[in-house]
Amino acid sequence: MKLLFKNIKELLQVRETYIDFLSGKEMNILPSIKNAFLLVENGVISDYGEMKNCPKIKVKTIDAKGKIILPAWCDSHSHIVYAGNRENEFVDRIKGLTYAEIAAKGGGILNSAKKLQETSETELYNQSKKRLEEVILLGTGAIEIKSGYGLTKDAELKMLRVIQKLKENYPLEIKATFLGAHAVPKEYKNNKSGFLQMLIDEILPIIEKENLADFIDVFCEEGYFSVEDTQLILETGRKHGLVGKIHVNQFNAIGGIQKGIENNALSVDHLEEMRNEDILDLKNTKTIPVALPSCSYFLGIPYTPARKMIDNGLPLALATDYNPGSTPSGNMNFVVSIACIKMKMTPEEAINAATINGAYAMNLQHKTGSITKGKLANLILTKEINSYNFIPYSFGNHCIEKVFLKGKEIKKI
Repeated sequence: MKLLFKNIKELLQVRETYIDFLSGKEMNILPSIKNAFLLVENGVISDYGEMKNCPKIKVKTIDAKGKIILPAWCDSHSHIVYAGNRENEFVDRIKGLTYAEIAAKGGGILNSAKKLQETSETELYNQSKKRLEEVILLGTGAIEIKSGYGLTKDAELKMLRVIQKLKENYPLEIKATFLGAHAVPKEYKNNKSGFLQMLIDEILPIIEKENLADFIDVFCEEGYFSVEDTQLILETGRKHGLVGKIHVNQFNAIGGIQKGIENNALSVDHLEEMRNEDILDLKNTKTIPVALPSCSYFLGIPYTPARKMIDNGLPLALATDYNPGSTPSGNMNFVVSIACIKMKMTPEEAINAATINGAYAMNLQHKTGSITKGKLANLILTKEINSYNFIPYSFGNHCIEKVFLKGKEIKKI
């Protein structure tokens, strides 16, 4: 099947060759072609260029006059498989309780875990697929989904099997992450080492046998898991074929970034608290920093210091952190907007961070994230807009007219 887009006002993120990610000053470069065409064949990008070179062939054609085409968003950090919601905690925060105080009285991750443990796999799938359908229509063409709201053997495996089923039933690229070390459950309150050993002895072998995850993650934070715990999780995960990721530097900087680099973690995520040594240590590594600005917006905590990090030569990816407690939204359009508004990223930097760099943070840079021949035709077709600057400018809305995954238009699901 062939599909031809003609008269594209501007074709964004055109990369002639495959790249891993962009760092520092190169993040401010967003290559494009104006008055362009794009040819899709069998779900992949087969050709593109200026309209004067548009092939004269009889195929299904879409006139994109006045509209922009860019790669679909790559959301490398989400928790969309969860049960229920935590709107009561939202009200508690409005009344003045902190994230830590809510957790101390039984809220937070443990609250979500209790709900998930009581929810059947079928019901969990039905709740989660609605969120996935929602983010697809908001332009997401690749997404990472974490476990971590189970905290028991059965519930963690239930989450991972739901993610696997979503992967089988939906056309976007999905990566699964085992985040068993998300919080210590009540029954292990005074036995964290016993909980970690349970994850290692009872869950990881099943994950490897059934191929249920691509990555392993850990919440490296005071009151959760230490740097030593993080080393244990990443090292053991690697033995089971899982690439490391870390939730780190959200509230405190305790050395987790350095441990991630030492273990060749693919990404370090959150980074609201960054020391100079953290930035220096990340330079010239293959570990990509991932910022989650809508989490900062929702919780009222500092934003990842994107400007300082990029100006010091680092790469950066953007993701939603879609979850019931700190980011009940999977809208990557809003993430791009808030990165510009609050983190002072340029539109070019933000779009790069939400496409090619986000793809790298999921090991998908060779399949999606840019307009490159041979990559999947996961595309956003905007409405008629003046320029791509309007995408972050129009926060709270989105400029999307149509979404295409593997060359097929995604209509209301």
